Formats: sequence, structure tokens, C-alpha cells
Amino acid sequence: MLRGLSRAGLGKIESNEQFIELAAKNGFQAVDIDAVSLVEAHTVAGARELLAKNGLVVGSIGLPVEWRSTEEVFREGLPKLAQAAEAAAALGCTSCCTYVLPSTDLGAAHFMALATRRLRTCAQILGAYGIRLGLEFVGPHHLRTRWQNPFIWTIDETLDWIDAIGERNVGLLFDSYHWYTNGGTVADIEKLRADQIVHVHINDAPDVPVEEVLDNGRVYPGEGVIDLAGFLQGLQRIGYTGAVAQEILTAEAPTASPESLVERSKAGFDKVYAAAGI
Repeated sequence: MLRGLSRAGLGKIESNEQFIELAAKNGFQAVDIDAVSLVEAHTVAGARELLAKNGLVVGSIGLPVEWRSTEEVFREGLPKLAQAAEAAAALGCTSCCTYVLPSTDLGAAHFMALATRRLRTCAQILGAYGIRLGLEFVGPHHLRTRWQNPFIWTIDETLDWIDAIGERNVGLLFDSYHWYTNGGTVADIEKLRADQIVHVHINDAPDVPVEEVLDNGRVYPGEGVIDLAGFLQGLQRIGYTGAVAQEILTAEAPTASPESLVERSKAGFDKVYAAAGI
């Protein structure tokens, strides 16, 4: 499994180039990054060279389509999706991910119908470029009642929805935080197949009751109470070999330097990977 980074939780990083340099300097192997901006700044050949020189691959891109809003907003974003897919594919990236909030102000059945059709369209566009779509179920309890109607927030519900979307390139973005806030076990991971997982996020949770864990209250790997060794071992046992990317969401922006925060990330990865025997 590749050690990966997203920019979330790393402070004020000034550019893609700085992000790539810091990731490489600290032994990371994958970055979640905006492929379009990287290609626009360097050309495809230049971006490939920059990544290769730093020993990095693109772990995943974000879905640049607002599928939760109106039909007009959704349709307006589709050209951006094709552009992002083309850039990602040119850089060898095969993953695009989005999150699914666990409640909605629309009727749940209505929202499910809209979202299923829209995400199927996104998956079809991505599939034309050889890219998979990862759906991230979101587990923190406070978000389950943040909006009027409950939606979905568990592994099984998300897998059922993926089946309903009906495109072979759709799978899970599997996040340790959401696994934990659902009361997930290593056995739950071992029930999955590696091909059901598109991408993985890793982060840790503070020592508070699980019902009080906030989505933007995450801590760095190895600094909290999640069984990240078991999480990684479960993924390894089912044969997952993709990127495991840190994503730290906090209520306040970090004040420490990006250099120190990436070093802190490296220390956390070293700790939990060693505990997992990886």
C-alpha cells in the first residue's frame, strides 16, 4: 500500500510544486492533487516528469461536479469532469472520489433518485478515461441529523447503492474515520474485496465518546484512538495495494508550517505502519 497525502491538514501550502516536494522529501509515494492545474502549469510531459523525479504517483483527484445541487448546476459541471478525467488519465491516475453526506434537506427517496442518476453519469464519463469513482460514506453522528432527513452512512448501505448505480467502475472511498464512527471492525474490512475499494483515507480520532466525534475534529495518524494497525492489516489481508492518503479535517486552520506538519504526518505513518507490520 502506498503512503499518500492530501493537502488537508497541512497548513498553507503555496503551490502544487511545494506539496509534491514536501511529500517526496518525507517518503510519501502518492499525492491527491488537482491534475488539471498540474497539467496546465507544466504540460502533460512536464507534470509526468515532475512526479517521476519525485517518485510520486497521483493517488486520486476530487470529483469536480456538484451533484448535490440543482440539475442546472450539475449539468454545468460535466465539461469540467471530462477535462479533469483527461488530465488525470494522462498522469496515470485511475481514481476520482467524492463524499456522501449522511443527511439531506430533500426527501431521502427523491435525493437517492437524483444522486443515483447523476453519479451514474459521472461514472460513465470517468469510465471512458479508465478512471474509477469512489464514494465515501460519512459516519460522524452529528452529521446524521445535520439536515432534515437521514440518508446513508454505512458500508453496507453504500455498497447497496453502488449496485443500484450499476457501473462497474464505482466503488468505495474507504476512510478510517468513518469506519470508526460506524463502530467498524477489522472483520468488516475483511468482508470486502479489494476491487470494491477505489481509494483509502487515513486519519485518527480524539479520545472522546464515539457519538461526540466531530467530522472536523480529526488528528494525525497514530495520535488518537482508532485501531489503525488493524485497519491497515485488514486492507492488506484483502489484497488492497493502492494509496492510503492522509486527510486531516480540523475546525481551525493549522498554524504550524507545512514543513513541520508533513514531518508530523511522516512520523504518524511510520508509527501506524510499523504497528501493522507493513
